[in-house]
Amino acid sequence: MNEQSKTPLAIIVMGVSGSGKSSIGEGVAAKLGIHFIEGDALHPAANVEKMSKGIPLTDEDRWPWLEKIGREISASLAKGEGVAVTCSALKRIYRERLRAAAGGHLYFIYLEGSKELLTKRMGERKGHFMPTSLLESQLQTLEVPTGEPGVVTVDIDATIEEIVDASVKSLRAIL
Repeated sequence: MNEQSKTPLAIIVMGVSGSGKSSIGEGVAAKLGIHFIEGDALHPAANVEKMSKGIPLTDEDRWPWLEKIGREISASLAKGEGVAVTCSALKRIYRERLRAAAGGHLYFIYLEGSKELLTKRMGERKGHFMPTSLLESQLQTLEVPTGEPGVVTVDIDATIEEIVDASVKSLRAIL
């Protein structure tokens, strides 16, 4: 719950591929006692196929996916349940659409890391559809959310536990 408004907490754990969204999202959700949704699982099959072939997604590819994430957040809030969802949320327009779906009650944890660290992490992943070759495209698309409302930025050059702790601490500071 957001202590100030008593609205259930809705969080997007965002960043480019390899930033640790899934691991951090699961950890943050567990620490805060809220539901976790893996945003990648909400991608239409056509998007997954495209990315697995190394083809970057377009805005047109992303809109239905973002709408589905927005519906999941809205449904959780309507039931009075908090939720943390992973989503790259690379552009401000995407984040604005997600904020609208959440009725404005949405926080973002932006996982930030160097290109070198991200490349290393992507190379170490097993069984993920997103090839390392798409990292450059994501970095070019990324509009860093500095200065946007409800956003905390967390450096990913640490252990999962340290990143989760820093995320929760930073989030609580702005609630």
